[in-house]
Amino acid sequence: MCKLRSSRSPLISLILFTLAWLLSPPNPVCLAEDWPQWMGRNRDNVWRESNIIESFPKLGVNILWRHPVGGGYAGPAVSRGRVYIADFQPELPLNESPQGIISRGKERILCLDERTGSLLWKHEDPVTYTISYPAGPRCTPNIDEDRVYTLGAEGKLHCLDATTGHARWSRNLPADYSTQPAIWGYAGHPLVVDDKLICIAGGPDSLVIALNKFTGKETWRSLSSSGQGYAPPVLIRAAGRPQLIIFHPDGVSALNPDNGKHYWTIDYQASNGSVIMSPIKSGNLLYAAGFSKKNIMLRLSEDQPGATMLWQDISDAAISPVNVQPFLDQDMLYGFHQDGTLFGIDFATGKRVWSSLEPLHSKRALRTGTAFIIRQSDRYWLFTEQGDLVIAKMSRQGYQELDRTHVLDSTDVAFGRKVVWAAPAFANQKIFLRNGKECICIDAKRHKTDDAKRHKTDDAKRHKTDDAKRHKTDDTERNKTDEAKRNKINNAKRHKTDDAKLPAGHERRPFSHASFRAATPNSLISNRSCK
Repeated sequence: MCKLRSSRSPLISLILFTLAWLLSPPNPVCLAEDWPQWMGRNRDNVWRESNIIESFPKLGVNILWRHPVGGGYAGPAVSRGRVYIADFQPELPLNESPQGIISRGKERILCLDERTGSLLWKHEDPVTYTISYPAGPRCTPNIDEDRVYTLGAEGKLHCLDATTGHARWSRNLPADYSTQPAIWGYAGHPLVVDDKLICIAGGPDSLVIALNKFTGKETWRSLSSSGQGYAPPVLIRAAGRPQLIIFHPDGVSALNPDNGKHYWTIDYQASNGSVIMSPIKSGNLLYAAGFSKKNIMLRLSEDQPGATMLWQDISDAAISPVNVQPFLDQDMLYGFHQDGTLFGIDFATGKRVWSSLEPLHSKRALRTGTAFIIRQSDRYWLFTEQGDLVIAKMSRQGYQELDRTHVLDSTDVAFGRKVVWAAPAFANQKIFLRNGKECICIDAKRHKTDDAKRHKTDDAKRHKTDDAKRHKTDDTERNKTDEAKRNKINNAKRHKTDDAKLPAGHERRPFSHASFRAATPNSLISNRSCK
């Protein structure tokens, strides 16, 4: 065997090793991570950072900054030190119950400094809302390198420069594809796949379109459906190849993401065109569901693209989400049913293992009750429609709430109650939230001072417990001593009283067996001997 000899000197090798060690992070898990699109970098609602607070400060969370915003259901996106928010500024104030009202105004994209919250740039586009719930855009901005993609509630699609906000290209989906917005507007978050931007457009043979992400020119179009629906496209891998899954009002379909070629479709009939969640895959199983009490489980083929239906529309089973994407953790699916109940579901069978109303602090189920679910380490973070942040644990055994704090007011109206329905963002050990009035940034990093306070609190509790135990022991010993003294005094008093009762000339003598025998007749002693 021939051994190669390095030409580097020991000194150079030492210098290179030292530089690599100094420049490398001490723990890759602790690296900061952006949240550049809906549900995070991987669209899986997993917050992968560590060194995060485990409970909320007693005096409330540390809000680093606030910035005023307009209405909308689009969550913030965070990338490269900037925060991007889509909102709506109406010409006139919205009615208290906005359903079905035509509203004119401007859809905006705001770019904020992540550190300070100051405005860096904004892009405005005039719009007339004809949709129901015209509070503002539904789709979270999608940042891909130096580009920001935004889709407005009426179907206006923009590609903006992420640094300056200048428009690179724009499309009007209803006009370009001879269609119109669904009743609740465009809500299917666009998806970047390689050099393509996948969008739910609508129209004949153009339910799904792929645009060149650099130029906006169409690459392919595919599928027809009775309606657009609201479910974002999702990319999976099955049968050894990528498949683009489209959940639409008439079925679940799979396409080739490169050219839009149709692979397969399983029929599904949505109520009122209401399909909202992205299908969830685990192994060779694929689950989708929607209003009203609709659900379907498919088995994906392993050798070539295809699927078969395992079960569908099981009553009193599974969940039918209408606002929030469910979360799959191993063999359990956690999510909010259309009635606002949180369920823990056995994924394969759809069996409801447990239910809870605790996340929304309600004694009864709230119609369309909403709380966004994000996993971080072994915990879950929930952002509720009441504006609460919740830290909890969920498992097959049930829901366990660890802590809760109120952070935002509910500014929108739905079904006669105030709600906040904008998805959160978790990035760089911070939490970004918005309602219809402001966007806030919360410090979620666990600081050394927090550890010191927690240790101090733990020590105080431990000392208090130790003091209580010690005091209890001291009290027991003191009571025991006092009782002995008291008994001694009482005995002395009793003897003194007994002596006073003796006849004159008699005195108390100590007891002994000898004196007892002398004073007892022999007849008694022989029958009852004393030993």
